[in-house]
Amino acid sequence: MASSNDYLLFVLDLLHEIPGITTKKMMGEYLLYRDGLLFGGIYDNRFLVKKTASLTALNLREEIPYPGAKSMLLVDAEDTDTVRNIVEMVCLDLEKK
Repeated sequence: MASSNDYLLFVLDLLHEIPGITTKKMMGEYLLYRDGLLFGGIYDNRFLVKKTASLTALNLREEIPYPGAKSMLLVDAEDTDTVRNIVEMVCLDLEKK
């Protein structure tokens, strides 16, 4: 099932304080980037981010974005501070790789 444009706009509103956020539509879903770094996506109207070491302490729920994919972590927060912290943590971990 493809994600809705309304849900994309909802997530982008949560991310509005983070500079450098871009999206790419891919097969009905949306990939999320910060300054060109892929950190997550929107799959079936779920905001998921890549699993990283720092995020394990937050006890976020693991979900599979689509059949055959690696599990990702569900961002189930609706306040911009929490979402910003999660995105900053995942991006810092990914930049270290």
